[in-house]
Order: sequence, then structure tokens, then C-alpha cells
Amino acid sequence: MSKLSLDRILQSQGFGTRKYCRALIEDGDVVIDGVVQDNFKTTFETDGLVLHVFDEEWLYREHVYIALYKPADYECSRKPSHHPGVLTLLPEQFTWRDVQPVGRLDHDTTGMLLMSDDGPFIHAQSSPKRHVPKVYQATTQDPVTDELVQHLLAGVQLHDEPAPLAALVCEKKGEYQLEIVLEQGKYHQVKRMLAAAGNHCAALHRSAIGKLQLDSLGLKEGEWCYLTPEQLALLAPV
Repeated sequence: MSKLSLDRILQSQGFGTRKYCRALIEDGDVVIDGVVQDNFKTTFETDGLVLHVFDEEWLYREHVYIALYKPADYECSRKPSHHPGVLTLLPEQFTWRDVQPVGRLDHDTTGMLLMSDDGPFIHAQSSPKRHVPKVYQATTQDPVTDELVQHLLAGVQLHDEPAPLAALVCEKKGEYQLEIVLEQGKYHQVKRMLAAAGNHCAALHRSAIGKLQLDSLGLKEGEWCYLTPEQLALLAPV
């Protein structure tokens, strides 16, 4: 446990600069245990601390670990160029506390996107050396054939890769549907592998990371949730 002054607590939770956080406190906008706090120097134990800021409840979190059901036409970038950024789907406090996507999904790809402000966690989930499996549902332009499945399982050569890349799992799910499991996380990997195997990707959806299934989170497109310790345990250990 740690004990911090109230202005530092608010700043760490993404409410703004120290100066702004002190103003919030002095203006009576912060309530703890039903008591309006007007002294920014007052210290509190952070473990389990619940704040009410502008009448909205916030539980103190040293780090945030969230899952977002990413819709199409959003960019996984803090400085998006052609579409809104995924951070616009989250509370403004997350931007202040430097929450970042764990890896990236293309703007037209939907599905599970992890986000956090914990550097070691981000590295553990995104590093190719950790071999974190990611499950994708791909809609193809041309019908799925047995030859296509075998080609993707055997490995395809991409022009900028030193060795062929193979799907960990590849199963036909419909005439134009494939489930592909990858663990490398290369740039545009599913789309490029399908193209190299003689087909094309018409739509792409990420349904799972590690053992964490998007369907188990009960999210609709554009919604997000904090991950519980039990859900975090389904991901790569930090």
C-alpha cells in the first residue's frame, strides 16, 4: 500500500495536471467517504480508495488494464491520420494517464484490443518472443479451399520476411470464412498471408488473445471494460 497526497492521487488517475487537480479539490469537486475534500495536501491510503469527482465514482488503480471491442474505422494510434483514434472511445482520463493500445489492429479490423498504461504488461502481450496466440476470424474474397488451409498451415513466404510464416491453427468455418491463430503479430499479417496464399481478406475480426475470449466479456462494438485478475491470468504473464 502507498499513501499519497490527494492532488497526486488525482493526477495519477488522469484528472489533469497537478495545478488543475488542486483546483478541483479547492473547488469542492472531490468527495471521499461522503466528505468533501478541500485540502490537496491531505494524504490517503491508495489501496481500495474510492473517489467521487464531479459526482462520478472512480476506484483508484495503480495501472489500468482494459479490453475494448474495437469497431471498424478507428485507428490504433495516439495521432490518427484518417480516422478517429481508439482513445476517443474511452474516458478522457485514460489519455492523460498515457493508456496505449497493446499492439495494433488495422482501421478496418474489428475485435478485441487490449489497452494499458503498464509498460511491462504491454511488452509481455505484444512481444513476438512471448508467443501469445491471437485468434482471427477472416472473411475471404474467394471461397476457402482445402489447399488454402494447408498452404497457410505449411507457411507462406512474405517478401520482407526471412522465413515463411505459418498459422498456428487454420480451420475452414464457412465457404468464405476462416479461423486463423497466429503468434507472430507481424504487420498486416493475416491479410498478407492470405494474399500470398492466393486469396484476399475481405474482413477481419480478432476474437481472442491468449485464452481470453472477446465473447466472454459481454461487450458490444465500441464498449470497453476493466479486466479482472481472473481475466488477466488468461493472458501472458508479466
